[in-house]
Amino acid sequence: MNFAVIGAGAWGTAFALHLGRTGQRVALVPRRAEQAQAITASRENTDYLPGVALPAAVAVSHDLGGVLAAAEAILLACPSQALRATAAHVRAALPASPRVCLILSLAKGLELGTHLRPSQVVAEVLPQFPSGSITGPTNAGEVARGLPAAMVLAVPQVTAEVQAVQTAISGPTLRVYTSTDVAGAEFGGCLKNIYAIAAGCADGLRLGDNTRAALLTRALAEMVRVGTALGARPETFYGLSGFGDLVATCYGPWSRNREFGQHIGEGRTVAELMSHRRTVVEGYKTTEAFQGLCVAKGIDAPILREMHAILFGGKTPASALNSLMTRGLKRE
Repeated sequence: MNFAVIGAGAWGTAFALHLGRTGQRVALVPRRAEQAQAITASRENTDYLPGVALPAAVAVSHDLGGVLAAAEAILLACPSQALRATAAHVRAALPASPRVCLILSLAKGLELGTHLRPSQVVAEVLPQFPSGSITGPTNAGEVARGLPAAMVLAVPQVTAEVQAVQTAISGPTLRVYTSTDVAGAEFGGCLKNIYAIAAGCADGLRLGDNTRAALLTRALAEMVRVGTALGARPETFYGLSGFGDLVATCYGPWSRNREFGQHIGEGRTVAELMSHRRTVVEGYKTTEAFQGLCVAKGIDAPILREMHAILFGGKTPASALNSLMTRGLKRE
């Protein structure tokens, strides 16, 4: 199958590398022409995935129109707040008779203002194509090195074309499951980044394993409560795109969201940490978007509320922890 991966951050690059390793035809399209030239020259993405060589099977091109002319499946590998603009670039560059059978978002976050999930943004911009998301506990560096992992391909309907994409993406080192609960899969991928920042704050405060275990347990309960109130199926959050991604992101030393939270817990300011960042902390903007959505829908989410107070209200992690620990007592 012919894949186009739009966006050459760490995850887009790792996914393109995986597809090339499994024998698919894949073109990686960086956002900037100079980045495309640098990756082509060195066969390595030194900015976002250093030390990992790209196989010859992965073509690198800044010619979006040329890549889309051959693409059967498009993977949008960009931050959630850039997804609408990226999809619009794809729409503008599409050939007159595209071969595309499926467009998948790799983003994990809600769009600010609209509170739309990634696949909903794609569907608004490119309504003529089936769309969905691919998500789960997949660190880019480990996927690039070929360590075993599993993901969820979430689409409204599992068609023959979706099954063909599932088969093409799957291989000895990456197993892909399908799900028709797109909302649940995407909400899980969004929310886990918020809770990973919270886990990082706990690490920065050196609160120990008991605290982290309690936090993750209550975060999962909150994830289910928020997600089901928004129309998702509860069982989805106990799978790869929910619990699986939550554990990986809250525990992984590679997690940008967890690391971001750890620095806050250690006393650094949010403004300092957000300035001049090269990589995106998806949980930061997602906290803002989800807090607005929960307030609008009247959904009780104490951990999310406290994280919003830390990130956007200047509340200290220690004070937020005290607020959570001294709330009214209740049954589990």
